[in-house]
Amino acid sequence: MKNKYRILKIVVTVIILGLLLSFSLRRFSREQITDNKISVKMSEKTPVYFVDEKDIREIVKKENPSGKVGDLNIPSLEKKINSLPAVDSANVYLNLNGKLNLDIKQRVPVFRLNKDGKDFYVDEKGVEFPISRTYSHPCMLVTGNVHPEEYEKLAELVEKIDKDDFSKKYFIGISKSKDSYNLLTSEGNYKVEIGDLDNIDFKVKGFKTFVEKYLVYQDPQKYSMVSVKYQNQIVTTLNPYFKENDSILKAGKMELAKVPSPTAAKKTEAKPNIAEVKKSSSTSVKPKESTKPKGATKEAKKAEKKPPVKAQSKPKAKVKIE
Repeated sequence: MKNKYRILKIVVTVIILGLLLSFSLRRFSREQITDNKISVKMSEKTPVYFVDEKDIREIVKKENPSGKVGDLNIPSLEKKINSLPAVDSANVYLNLNGKLNLDIKQRVPVFRLNKDGKDFYVDEKGVEFPISRTYSHPCMLVTGNVHPEEYEKLAELVEKIDKDDFSKKYFIGISKSKDSYNLLTSEGNYKVEIGDLDNIDFKVKGFKTFVEKYLVYQDPQKYSMVSVKYQNQIVTTLNPYFKENDSILKAGKMELAKVPSPTAAKKTEAKPNIAEVKKSSSTSVKPKESTKPKGATKEAKKAEKKPPVKAQSKPKAKVKIE
């Protein structure tokens, strides 16, 4: 019985509201929608000014040339406002007193992307929308060939930087080179290489530790890059245009000069082989070219008559000593 009573109560309430709405529409259908009867509210948390209230009022007038409440097509007007690139959502409705309400939520840019020579904004949902001629929203600039599927992760990175006081102080921009992301810093000419967009918290903590324990005592102009993309290690690259680095770079070049190149090593190994070939060839040719006198023939014949075993016994003894 209780459930039936509740259902009956809901049905009666809906019927009463429907009657009141139809009565109000009949009553105000012939009235004009003046500026006083149009209420435009912007409901976003962060104030942005891509869409002006005057522009919304002009759209209402274009969609309803007669200006009468009865001629207003609310679904069409709502669809028109939602089609604006900088609008995230729009809700249009009439009150019982004939007042037109427009609740609009604009897109809030997370970063501004410069890609292929074009600039546009990207919101937290990863949706692109064009920049405005009348308003520029302060946000981080990102450059490079960023793919649309990376927008959401990149938006998360920018939001983490904005919320962290340390990161917000150091990082002023993001650039992408090939498949690696770099954070541009406000101090010095160096950039922080982070690689991909995974494990961002761990990488930022690694750079923070490097700054607090080492970079604070160094000139920020000393480095051109600080890489934190590798796990559990930080790799730095010296700035070649920093004068104090000249001695370090020269010492490094001298150490490299001492190390033999692989081509030179191959050449030195090849020379003994060539010399050995020449010696062996010369020794094999000399016996053929040598001419012995006739008086030495008897000694040669005696040497030939000696048993070959005694001549081979000496080399074998040498091998055993070795």
